[in-house]
Amino acid sequence: MSEEPRVSGQVARDGGQQAGDTAQPAQRASGTAQPEQLPQHVVKRTRMGGLWLASGSFAVVLLLLLIFILENSKSVDVAYFGAHGHVPLGVALLLAAVLGILMVVIPGTARIVQLRLTARRHRRADAARLAAGQQQPPAAQTPAPGAG
Repeated sequence: MSEEPRVSGQVARDGGQQAGDTAQPAQRASGTAQPEQLPQHVVKRTRMGGLWLASGSFAVVLLLLLIFILENSKSVDVAYFGAHGHVPLGVALLLAAVLGILMVVIPGTARIVQLRLTARRHRRADAARLAAGQQQPPAAQTPAPGAG
């Protein structure tokens, strides 16, 4: 196999370079010097950033609710267990939505507390069993009666 002559900076077919070739890859590809690419720095999310995002989102939701209440300002009659009153339609709908949310959140919170108490009770029982097992010396193996 004959070796073809190469110009300085030319890459051999096997991926090697000629001796004395000091050109950078960017120079070899385009023929001009290009600055090196700096590594990209990623900024990690912080609690304050999350708080800022949550407060901004909360402000947008409150603004939308305010617009909803102002656009539905027609007064309606509300009666509940003998109590009667006149409130704007937007306020009545918002109050109904909040009460509906509370009807879900209160039992859900009670269930979460119940599950946490049960899990704590089980962890304590497991820890007590583990501690009792570690305190007792291992029982010597004795042959069963009648075994031969």
